[in-house]
Amino acid sequence: MGRKLPLFICFIFGLVMFAQYFSAHPTARALNQAILDYWQIVFAFTLIVGVFSYLKNNMTEMSRNKDTVYRAVGLLGFLSMPVFALIWGIKADTPFMWTFENVQAPMQSTVFALLAFFVASASFRGFRARSFPAAVLLISALLMLLSRSNIGGFFSDGLPQVADWIRNYPSMAARRAILIGIGLGSLTTSLRVIVGIERTWLGGDK
Repeated sequence: MGRKLPLFICFIFGLVMFAQYFSAHPTARALNQAILDYWQIVFAFTLIVGVFSYLKNNMTEMSRNKDTVYRAVGLLGFLSMPVFALIWGIKADTPFMWTFENVQAPMQSTVFALLAFFVASASFRGFRARSFPAAVLLISALLMLLSRSNIGGFFSDGLPQVADWIRNYPSMAARRAILIGIGLGSLTTSLRVIVGIERTWLGGDK
């Protein structure tokens, strides 16, 4: 009974949401909007759960003297930003915006700059021309990089047209194939959840 009730509720709501998608009746539209409103309420409560989970985990690890300095800095920023917003607001020339522009934004830029090196390293390993498909991928990537850089014009004036053709036809075809695969995978997973085959969201198959 502990699992049958959630499975029954999931089946009913999944069936209703699937059926209303093909109906233009006002009742179906109103039901869809009501469920979307409740979804936003549930999402807001999940944020509250995430906040308390973040506080609890960091306090627990700090009590064990594990990465105390980093966790203290994280908690300080986590608690100070809502205080700044509640006292001085979030407009320009406030402590909230100063902290955002001078602390958070530089840290984000630093993280993305570090990611660029990892992406370059992964691209170097992935673009090794060990086979014909890898050689095609390598040549296409080089053409795209040259066409989007300032030195691309030194090689050929038609390089941007070649790069646009690659992006609009072979790349677009591969992108659409990936999107179709994602859609079919999402549909299959949804059907498995609705009919009760996929039960990992309940904590396992038991």
